[in-house]
Amino acid sequence: MRQRHQAGGLRKQRGRWLGTWWEGGKRKSRVLGFVKDMTKSKAREEVARLVAESSAECEAANKVWHFGEFVEQVFFPYYCRKWKASTRGSTMNRIAIHLVADLRDRELSGLTRDELQDLLDLKAGRDALSYSTVAHLRWDLKQVFDMAVAEGHIARNPALLLFTPKDAKRAERGIMTGAEAQTCFRVLGPRERLIAKLAILAGMRPGEIFALTWGEITPVYANIRQRVYRGVIDSPKTANSYRRAALSDGLSREIEEWRKRAPSTAASAWVFPSERMTPMAKENVWRRWIGPKLEKIGLGWVNFQVMRRTHASLMSDLGVEGKLVADQLGHSLDVNQNVYTQSAVSKRQIAVNKLENSLNGVQMEFTVLTDSVNC
Repeated sequence: MRQRHQAGGLRKQRGRWLGTWWEGGKRKSRVLGFVKDMTKSKAREEVARLVAESSAECEAANKVWHFGEFVEQVFFPYYCRKWKASTRGSTMNRIAIHLVADLRDRELSGLTRDELQDLLDLKAGRDALSYSTVAHLRWDLKQVFDMAVAEGHIARNPALLLFTPKDAKRAERGIMTGAEAQTCFRVLGPRERLIAKLAILAGMRPGEIFALTWGEITPVYANIRQRVYRGVIDSPKTANSYRRAALSDGLSREIEEWRKRAPSTAASAWVFPSERMTPMAKENVWRRWIGPKLEKIGLGWVNFQVMRRTHASLMSDLGVEGKLVADQLGHSLDVNQNVYTQSAVSKRQIAVNKLENSLNGVQMEFTVLTDSVNC
């Protein structure tokens, strides 16, 4: 027996209902269930559902997607399931302002590599965006078009070979000298000094510092298991960020002095609580108490990122193994060496002097050897 209607075909086969329909010019079929367990009307409903799903998939596959709607309807919904709240906010905002605003009505399949590179050139030149922002936009474009390729909407990724324009302005990655760090500690009050020392001596991120509870502090280390971002308690930034950040002896003593002043030292109590007994906001702390003090002594260019870079750089100057520094900071060795650590010119001068002296020694040996042969 065979039944054909708008929702597809239906027939009995060996005591089972078999649904059939056309998809992309090809005949499709699926066993729906046993005849004894499923009525014909239920079988027809199931065929209709399968046909509707197939039609929707075909329609989506054949749809001419524009950049803006693809990003908003496909890319954002999928990647928002992966991104942390902090990443989600900054990434969506960046893509919406700098990519969707320019490419919203362009067909995905019509965008070329040269057009996309021209856009990045404009962002670096006309819009004067930082090198870091333009580099992020290049990566954003690659991800969007990677997904478009995976979904079958385009054959090739036009963003695959894009590069960050060399004339994009690079931010100064300043670091403090040891003397500047000491001056910083000296001008701050007890609470702010402890916060600065956790950043410079322990290499902690501000979100990790303000998310500290007394239960995660030991005489030897701070157990990093959470962070605070815009008032929301969140998990650490990366897998490497889950760590035990070592505390120096002097820093540990200062923490114990601060504990005596704390309104609560319960395990769940914040080490740096606000007046409402919530974690303090880093922006408020910097704007009200740390920034103005540093501005007065000529360190107005310092921020929390500078403090972390200072930790990495001073540790490197002391000859501390790079892997130890990376583990302390909570990121990979590559990031530590290439992003955070900056060597002082004086240290590099010592190094090149060593090279010069070693070569001079070789030259002297060669001269002595030549003279003896000539004799």
